[in-house]
Amino acid sequence: MVRVIQIVALSILILGALYYTWTGLPKIKSATMDKWETEALTLVQSAPAIGAATILDAMNEHVRSMKDRGQGVRLGDWRVAHVEGDIYEIRVQLRDQSVRGQWFEREYIWHAHLGRKKVNAASLPADGVTPKEPDSDQSNISVVPRFS
Repeated sequence: MVRVIQIVALSILILGALYYTWTGLPKIKSATMDKWETEALTLVQSAPAIGAATILDAMNEHVRSMKDRGQGVRLGDWRVAHVEGDIYEIRVQLRDQSVRGQWFEREYIWHAHLGRKKVNAASLPADGVTPKEPDSDQSNISVVPRFS
């Protein structure tokens, strides 16, 4: 009877470990990404950022500074999805803890235009990291005051 209980307990432990490995460990997507997805991810991560050399540096610096202050922080996996043509969408989630202990989750989204080698922020959090390019159309518009 003791031997049967040991076998059942060991089986449950092995099944639990397999289940955790299957569902809990982060998936390595880079091995399955095609060359265009890899290029889009590289384009976004190496794009200039506000306050850092690149977007990847800015995200990593934010994580490092939060950890240095003893606050909880987690940067999720970078995900790439094809939108259309040569446009890819890159997403990353950032969870961080405020000074009061509340947790916040933000999703940073960028669109990578491979043909033009251009990166656009597609979410409000990403807009705070990505510098804006000057609008060439705005320089040609003259403002005419309106009087009532």
